[in-house]
Amino acid sequence: MKAIWNNKVIAESNDTVVVEGNHYFPHESINKEFFKPSDTHTVCPWKGTASYYTVEVDGQQNTDAAWYYPEVSELAKGIKNHVAFWRGVIVEN
Repeated sequence: MKAIWNNKVIAESNDTVVVEGNHYFPHESINKEFFKPSDTHTVCPWKGTASYYTVEVDGQQNTDAAWYYPEVSELAKGIKNHVAFWRGVIVEN
């Protein structure tokens, strides 16, 4: 699977985990040069508290386009150290 934004592959892995229709990429599969930490946090009742990254490619920013769970609940242990995408990031095979 590949995650693409602004015509750049920002993550690529043959080992994603699908939860609620979202592909979660192993953290080591993201191209870290495109990711900037965000101060945004949200809470999922069964996964835990999510943290976000802003994706920046060629000077364009996609605010909070990637999320991950630094600490996951027991129910969500399959996505520990994984990152998912939204806000126009294309995830394709």
